[in-house]
Amino acid sequence: MAMTDEELFLASMGDVVPLAKSNQAELAQIKAEPTIAQLEKRKAAEQALSLDVNFLSTEYVDLLNPHDILAFKKPGVQEGVYKKLRLGKYQIDATIDLHGRRFHNARNALFEFIVDCHNGNVRALLLRHGIGLNSKPVPAILKSYINKWLQEIPEVLCFHSALRCHGGNGSTYVLLKKNDEQKTQTKEIYAKR
Repeated sequence: MAMTDEELFLASMGDVVPLAKSNQAELAQIKAEPTIAQLEKRKAAEQALSLDVNFLSTEYVDLLNPHDILAFKKPGVQEGVYKKLRLGKYQIDATIDLHGRRFHNARNALFEFIVDCHNGNVRALLLRHGIGLNSKPVPAILKSYINKWLQEIPEVLCFHSALRCHGGNGSTYVLLKKNDEQKTQTKEIYAKR
């Protein structure tokens, strides 16, 4: 007589003993040495992290209207200095065009530009960012972030939207603090009097 599937299964499993109850599985601990390629990748990643000193925010920003005027002055900045900047009376020493750049590209370019200018004794800057009428996903997104980022940078004393001849509300004048070298020169000049 032929056996059913269930009888065949029970017959073949008749001499099987259940395993001892344990909540842990034994895994072989194999420690493979990292390859040269893995070591190089790790080294490159660590260097990239250590080199990325860009602290500019990528978090939420209060959105501006494309035609809004950007205006900011740190406490202690003299009104005359701010007025001179606002009226475009400082000679522009350096300019950067961020118009049309993607968010992270603009963020990195602005940060590097400000650091380079400060280290290179450049104080009066012009940023061209556009008003952002057609920017996606919302209008004036880059302009809104420029406003936020400039306030986060300690080297920035003040900034104001530019005059029409320099780009109007699509551009911004920025005045940087003096670096240590410039401060020393100023002290020497006034010490001679």
